[in-house]
Amino acid sequence: MRVIYDRETDTLTIIFADTTVAESDEDKPGIILDYDDAGNLVSMEILDASRRVKAPSQIEYQVSPAAVPVAA
Repeated sequence: MRVIYDRETDTLTIIFADTTVAESDEDKPGIILDYDDAGNLVSMEILDASRRVKAPSQIEYQVSPAAVPVAA
């Protein structure tokens, strides 16, 4: 996964898979979702990111701890 913020275009792009985009859909105004030919989400683009995201040039990445099985 890659996250790219382009200051010149004020666009925040989150790329989930490096594959060919077959279809794009503007889910809500300024939010573009890209899909591969199997219908899987490939990337998401947020236009006018500085107005929609608190700090588009900063990122925090966190992995939740694995669930611990409960003994019966």
